[in-house]
Amino acid sequence: MTRPQRMSRYRPPQPPSSPYITPEGAARLREELERLWRSERPQVTRAVAEAAAQGDRSENAEYTYGKRRLREIDRRVRDLRKRLEILVVVNQPPADPQRVYFGAWVTLETLEDGHDARYRIVGPDEIDREPGYISMDSPLGRALLGRRLEEQVSVQLPGGLRRFVIVEIEYAADPSH
Repeated sequence: MTRPQRMSRYRPPQPPSSPYITPEGAARLREELERLWRSERPQVTRAVAEAAAQGDRSENAEYTYGKRRLREIDRRVRDLRKRLEILVVVNQPPADPQRVYFGAWVTLETLEDGHDARYRIVGPDEIDREPGYISMDSPLGRALLGRRLEEQVSVQLPGGLRRFVIVEIEYAADPSH
């Protein structure tokens, strides 16, 4: 009789993410930290104090929710402070603007169907901020870094192998396209 194999909860640690960020991304993280620390946290602290003054805390949903929200805020503040300490703000264009480097806007043409797509190569802290931003740590981001204009790139994506050609590279913080 074979025994069922136990599933382990162990997950190997994720590789550290790249420490690079655009000036706009760093400003957004600092604004979020400032908002959480100077505005949201004091409001939640006042609400928790008012809920605590109402008496029995064990059955007070406002108190329980407020305490949970304070823990979430404190965790995010701690994470933002630690991350901002190690981030490197990249604010200069590269020496060779004909290659894809951090911060580039890259227009790709899909070789299979000829569709164009435009992406900005950014750090992992910025990918959820703007549409069209992709992390330099993503498969496509890694494949594009260092490539030249007109160069073909093949990338294994979840949907299968995709092939692209780089049709434009631009290094403007807010391009007018």
